[in-house]
Amino acid sequence: MLQHVKTIFFISSFCRPSLQITIGSTTTAFSRLEINHFQNRLYTNRNKNNNDMMSDSTKNNATTANIIRQQKQLLRKQIRSRVRSVYPSPSSSSTSDNNNDIEKINASKLKLTTQSNQVFHQLFQLSQYQSASTIGFFLSMPHGEIQTRDAIQRMVGQDGKTLYVPRVGLDFELCDMDLVRCDISSTTTFDASSSSSRLFYDNWPTNKWGIPEPPSSNTNIATPGDIDLLIVPGLAFDCNLHRLGQGKGYYDRFIAKMKNGETDADKKKLLLVGVCLDEQFLEEESIPVSDHDFIMDMVLTPSKKL
Repeated sequence: MLQHVKTIFFISSFCRPSLQITIGSTTTAFSRLEINHFQNRLYTNRNKNNNDMMSDSTKNNATTANIIRQQKQLLRKQIRSRVRSVYPSPSSSSTSDNNNDIEKINASKLKLTTQSNQVFHQLFQLSQYQSASTIGFFLSMPHGEIQTRDAIQRMVGQDGKTLYVPRVGLDFELCDMDLVRCDISSTTTFDASSSSSRLFYDNWPTNKWGIPEPPSSNTNIATPGDIDLLIVPGLAFDCNLHRLGQGKGYYDRFIAKMKNGETDADKKKLLLVGVCLDEQFLEEESIPVSDHDFIMDMVLTPSKKL
């Protein structure tokens, strides 16, 4: 049976608060110094338990993040190897006297162009594309990636879209990226009867991947709400609309900047459309994702629209 417990706080004649606890017929008095000591011990033990719990949670999160990172690295190796086998670098043909090698590379170029045009044909049919005024797009690497030149020519020459394209800058370690609005009026010429059309970026400087970038004099940098539709490249995509990037986080950081600037009052939200080749789409596998990875709204391949 619980005994009756009576607790009385009082102030002594020396103005030192104390605590008196009565359990049954036994009364014990504690000085304020003893009370403070007890409270400090209680507070320390409680904090230690909380810190232990937080430490365990942090360790678990770090372990999970490390596992996901390793899974992504392995998947990147597999996809890059697959793409290289189907689309070898054109530079290998320049040093080869083997006609079979040259024919293989020429065939891979044709396949790359065909697949790229099939993807963007699907894009041009989308109502979201047709209603968009501003498009965030990318300038493709010279090889081994979906090619965007023909699509850009259609966007600015026929469809009258305003384009924003990436600029990473000189410091690649920052892993930061802006999209810059392109001025195409005076630097683009079209010749429908030949392949000699000049595009606005032909004289731009190129970065270490051989991709043209807007010059630093162009300060028309995209802010939240400027872009209606963002076309996102990737090393791979899956059926869940997950994206596997190159590993630097350029697009995830850029999308975060744009999304964080959106408000509930915005009438338009940034639509994310991933594009890839058949060899980059995972039919049965699932791409591991972290909290900072953005899921696409739509994914287009040469033969699929998800």
